[in-house]
Amino acid sequence: MYDGFAHLGHRLATGLRDVTTDLAALDGEGWWAVVADYEGKVTCARFDQVRPAPLPEPRGAWPGPRLDEWRSSLDQAAYERGVQAIRDEIERGEVYQANLCRVLTAPVAPGADPLALAARLAAGNPAPYSAVIQVPGLTVVSASPELYLSRAGDVVESRPIKGTGVTADDMLAKDYAENVMIVDLVRNDLGRVAAVGSVEVPELCAIEEHPGLAHLVSTVRARLAPGMGWPELFAATFPPGSVTGAPKSSALRIINELEPEPRGPYCGAVGWVDADRGTAALAVSIRTFWITGDEIRFGTGAGITWGSDPRREWVETELKASRLIALASSGGN
Repeated sequence: MYDGFAHLGHRLATGLRDVTTDLAALDGEGWWAVVADYEGKVTCARFDQVRPAPLPEPRGAWPGPRLDEWRSSLDQAAYERGVQAIRDEIERGEVYQANLCRVLTAPVAPGADPLALAARLAAGNPAPYSAVIQVPGLTVVSASPELYLSRAGDVVESRPIKGTGVTADDMLAKDYAENVMIVDLVRNDLGRVAAVGSVEVPELCAIEEHPGLAHLVSTVRARLAPGMGWPELFAATFPPGSVTGAPKSSALRIINELEPEPRGPYCGAVGWVDADRGTAALAVSIRTFWITGDEIRFGTGAGITWGSDPRREWVETELKASRLIALASSGGN
């Protein structure tokens, strides 16, 4: 369709000018699509033509994999053992909360059109931060509901999600406690680059409805200190607190020990930066597919606390994945 394109924030970007891994470019000029892997690899793609537009019509089909072709990096038994291992770490005082994730992988047919997958997700699982980015060597299709960082001049905002149920009535005390812990972490992260006294929490543990499930969402806002740009913002806040844990350093160590595969774009960031206007919206790349070679991947996970039940946490990962995996698979609507 294009040498490279992106559809983000109801804008279509074409005319790929350049691609860089340097976050400092986002403080320069132009309109950028951004994908940051959980492990820290960043792809910033600058486009010359950007205009408000609906999702383009697909040129091809999406012959998705069969449901039984998806394989998980952790099966149920291994995942539940991981939950218990995190509870043991909590008992020893090493961590208060950690996110345990698994990656689902399936074959994808040659020539499958990512825009056709994006159209399926838009119809069956609309999301506030939906995104399609295709540049050489990278294809990401996201239906993320979670804001990692937005920016309007020197004001930055994050809206971490913690707490998931089929309905709001399913939320437990554990979900509220987990959300408050992550809000504290995000406040501390943003405080490293914020003007003194500017960090605030205008909304705490609000219920947000999405297709097939409900979330607890909080809002953290701050004003950047002078001289702080995108490299400093990422250094202070990445990976996002909602998909790591608290304290973040301990959670990252535990995640590295328990998860057998890298997360890749999952749990990283995906979005856009308009350097000319000083605006941006980067989502946490959950509910996100990425295609490499002849395989498609999708991640799912849950935040583990002392109050976690291993089987319930496995079920939460299934709940988060089931709707989107069905849409991406053959026979999906």
